[in-house]
Amino acid sequence: MPIRFRQLQAFHATYETGTVTGAATQLGISQPGISNLLAQLERQTRFKLFERVKGRLIPTPEAGVLYQEVDTVVRGLDHVGQAVTDLQNKQGGQLQVASQHAMSFGFMPQLIARFAKDRPDMSISFQSQYSSKVQEWVMSGLFEIGVCEAPLFYDAFNSHPFRVEMQLAMHPDNPLVRHDILTPDLLAGEPFIVMGPDHMSHRRTREAFHNAGVPWVTRVHTHLFKNMLSFVKEGMGVALLDPFLMDYDEGGGFVARPFEPMIHMDMVVITSRTRPLSTLAKDFLDLLLDEIATALPHN
Repeated sequence: MPIRFRQLQAFHATYETGTVTGAATQLGISQPGISNLLAQLERQTRFKLFERVKGRLIPTPEAGVLYQEVDTVVRGLDHVGQAVTDLQNKQGGQLQVASQHAMSFGFMPQLIARFAKDRPDMSISFQSQYSSKVQEWVMSGLFEIGVCEAPLFYDAFNSHPFRVEMQLAMHPDNPLVRHDILTPDLLAGEPFIVMGPDHMSHRRTREAFHNAGVPWVTRVHTHLFKNMLSFVKEGMGVALLDPFLMDYDEGGGFVARPFEPMIHMDMVVITSRTRPLSTLAKDFLDLLLDEIATALPHN
């Protein structure tokens, strides 16, 4: 008859606690059950495992050799069992999220931290990148959840679109802060800090000024909303920015106002269409979508 793992567990627990009582408590079975498992193991190995000395079980030299071999196996299976329990309790596993830059400086870290609070054994992989790269990562399986700007370049995603109303950011000393709403007419001649010409915010702002018959003055061109906000704080001009960036910026040094006509940015939460989400990712996705719906009630 082959040696059973339960016999090795009983031996391992008895070796470490020094008593049948201690082993029974550790494994959650009866003392006669431990004694029976040890007797079975001794019959199969054909050597004595313990000598009783003053109420304690002293391992024989043969038991010491066996313990060295058994210890790694028993502890390894205990770790596997704990991992299964953690996954069942949604505490273990790895959360894999990638986001475009604007939401990655405050919104996403705070949301992930809240999600991780009751999951101490969960590991986290979070990266911020350009939207095209986020899509590549989710498609290839490097990340389970992505947040990116539209359009989607691949027909490989489950998508949850949402729209962000951009707001005008300006330095607190700018005289335009006295207005509750800013328009192209009010901003005539005001220098703008902008994304590149291919970005949707650039195209839509240019169109708004063109339709109003007002010249649009662009002074600084950059590639990140975070950079744009930094230039605003330096008094280099005004900028239409993602509110997720401004709402979670703790540095101050700017004022935000609505802009009319509204300039929207189209964004998407994506997951792979070909790979099922882990339980952990499903739970985080639900939280993420709820949080976006709360922050953007008109979506």
